[in-house]
Amino acid sequence: MKPHPRFSHRHRPPWWPENEEWPPKRWRYMRGNPFFRRMGCFFFGFTFLAFIGLLGMLRFVLARFIDFQGSSPFDRPDFIFPFGFLGFFLLIFAVGWGARSLRRMSRPLDELVDASNKVAEGDYSVRLEEKGPPEIYSLMRGFNSMAERLQVNDQERRNLLADVSHELRTPITVIQGNVEGILDGLYPADEARLKSILEETQVLSRLVDDLRTLSLAERGALRLKREPTNLAELIHDAVSGFESQAKENGVKFQILLDDVEDASIDPQRVREVLTNLLSNALRYTPRGGEINVRLTETGSGPTLSEVQGLERSETISVEDNGPGIDSAILPHVFDRFYKSSDSGGMGLGLSIAKYLVEAHGGKIWAESLLGKGTKISFALPAGAE
Repeated sequence: MKPHPRFSHRHRPPWWPENEEWPPKRWRYMRGNPFFRRMGCFFFGFTFLAFIGLLGMLRFVLARFIDFQGSSPFDRPDFIFPFGFLGFFLLIFAVGWGARSLRRMSRPLDELVDASNKVAEGDYSVRLEEKGPPEIYSLMRGFNSMAERLQVNDQERRNLLADVSHELRTPITVIQGNVEGILDGLYPADEARLKSILEETQVLSRLVDDLRTLSLAERGALRLKREPTNLAELIHDAVSGFESQAKENGVKFQILLDDVEDASIDPQRVREVLTNLLSNALRYTPRGGEINVRLTETGSGPTLSEVQGLERSETISVEDNGPGIDSAILPHVFDRFYKSSDSGGMGLGLSIAKYLVEAHGGKIWAESLLGKGTKISFALPAGAE
């Protein structure tokens, strides 16, 4: 017999608001959630055992005061007394089982409430013992993961503030010292002094631009202006910007380019990545050294094809023959404000490069051997949209 449409959960009741969906999402969630199924089974089992226990005890008590004179085997004393005792034990078992189950669920929840209050007060180091039924265990594990992420984010925020203040201190001190010296008549307001102040303001400007780019990338708000771009031409243009500096340092560029399709990228952002890699390579390549710049189309190795399942990727690599990077330091080269003692930058270049490449759906990685040099590569999806 089919239920009346008025009472069927598949039909919207006439009294249900028109602007709300039927059935509500929370109903569908409760029907498909294993936790609610488990609670339903627990409630049914507890109710059934308690009912049988109470029925048996009631039958036993009534038999003490009423003389049943029926022919039914259920009215005989040899059935009534065992049934009464069985009901008593079933009732005790139901109460004990229910109390134990509720305790197993309530104790971890009490600990969760206390821990959440500590997190709300700013203590992100609190952790919970992962125990209890599967659903409670999963809840505890999720809370621990959340607290760990909050602790890491809070520490990164503190480190960022400390690093930014440190990077700002030097140029601001130089500018302030020069301006005060000029005003006090200690320094002449000549071209050399003003040029020094201008260079420090340019350092501040680059730092602000880098921080803005980093902030947009981390928030996922970085907007790319994609267009079909010839990567070979882009590489030649980027390398040509360092030709004079390389000549002064006695360093040669070796460019090896495969014939690849145009890529749908933001050329300005990709050139920013290339500029950063070329600048680092030129800084660490000794006089008489060589920097190899390659463009290949590949689908093997630690490339985008393997990581994201794309059929083809176009990989650009910049390799120098400098001192190389220690294996303990190599995993941190893309971290914010991470730089070596002889680095002239602020430690943001590779971090920004990583975000820009990943914003294109690509991957960037570094390979290095001490005394042999460093190779940094990044892969982009092949072909234009």
